[in-house]
Amino acid sequence: MNDPHANSAHDGTAAGPNLVRPYSLTSGRTRPAVELALEALIQALPDPENRTLELGDVEAAIVALCAQSPSVAEIAARVGVPIGVARVLVADLVEAGHVRILATLHDDSSDSERRELIERVLGGLRKL
Repeated sequence: MNDPHANSAHDGTAAGPNLVRPYSLTSGRTRPAVELALEALIQALPDPENRTLELGDVEAAIVALCAQSPSVAEIAARVGVPIGVARVLVADLVEAGHVRILATLHDDSSDSERRELIERVLGGLRKL
């Protein structure tokens, strides 16, 4: 009869998160080529040769978001991908010259620098 559990991952009609998509976005990679902190701010670089046309939809969306210099955590939330996937994709974009990592906190960063970064990241997350 009508079994509420009849739709399953086996027939491809299951509701819920798609576990294949994030894997396919990173070609199965789980570690970024460039180490990225969650709070690292990412900035889009000028694209005089229109190289962003070569990017996939998700990568192009990340580059567009980076015009506002969001954190890696904000990028993950706004694009709707797990943080690990966002790290890999952003690292790829850094290596390809589409975006750059702005200075993050160091051991000798002042309390006001730390507070400013935390407030900026929280502000960006609240906008979501």
